[in-house]
Amino acid sequence: MAEYTQAEEIALNLVKQFEGFRAAPYPDPVSGGEPWTIGYGSTRDLQGRPVTADTPPISEVQASQLALLDMLTAFNAIASEIKVPLTEHERAAVEDFIYNVGAGNFRDSTLLRLINQNQLALAAKQFALWDHADGQVIAGLLRRRLAEEEVFLTKDA
Repeated sequence: MAEYTQAEEIALNLVKQFEGFRAAPYPDPVSGGEPWTIGYGSTRDLQGRPVTADTPPISEVQASQLALLDMLTAFNAIASEIKVPLTEHERAAVEDFIYNVGAGNFRDSTLLRLINQNQLALAAKQFALWDHADGQVIAGLLRRRLAEEEVFLTKDA
């Protein structure tokens, strides 16, 4: 994956760690149905078609390609709204966050507002606030948010 930056490498590792790989399509576990996902949580195949129950299984390499495509698409959709330069680790944490919660949620978040105010220590604390689903704290989401916070606060080499 030499064509990607350090941020994408770090973010992809987070995605892999927290999403888990599934070769065959599966219904979204949160909604109990739509959308169907594959690989590391991608909702579209390599041709850009929505994943369905009939989508053929994919390899881990293909799943990584899909995850990177999804992550960069989401990040690029909101990149113009980030007004301060980000380090590779800050960008990686934000990319994973957007991959998981969506660009719209990030666009409306206090996390983005604090980043743009260059209040990065306060921004880092915002990750852990996104640990709920259906009004309940989800242990897996909390672990992911804490990992994103740790990456966000890591100094680039």
